[in-house]
Amino acid sequence: MCMPHATLQRRPSLSPSQIADLRLAASKMTGPQRRAFEAEMTLKYCGGTPLMAEAVFGWGRQTVALGLAERRTGIICLGAQAAYSGRKRWEEQHPQAAQALRQLADAHAQQDPTFRTGCVFFATTPPTLVFQSPSQL
Repeated sequence: MCMPHATLQRRPSLSPSQIADLRLAASKMTGPQRRAFEAEMTLKYCGGTPLMAEAVFGWGRQTVALGLAERRTGIICLGAQAAYSGRKRWEEQHPQAAQALRQLADAHAQQDPTFRTGCVFFATTPPTLVFQSPSQL
């Protein structure tokens, strides 16, 4: 005879439509934001028990446990895909050159003449900046 887990005996008093709404909200999020949301709802409605959150909401208990650990420690976990894949931005690969180009661009920047927007316009193009003063790069 199988006995139900003790934490599953006292389920939260949520209607099926409320549970569906919480599941829908979680499905619209990804990564750390989703884990944080699932952890908050687990603390609020399931007493901080990932097993109960799995039974009530259908969320993976490992994901909920990770979200609870991230909330407790304040350290956000990155997956291998997010941490180690993809090409780095040019500015990250060449910080000194990026800073020099930024300084040159700031010298040629001008405010929108109508002052209706916060946009800044450049009187020159990036290749022109590079050819103007190659010694500064």
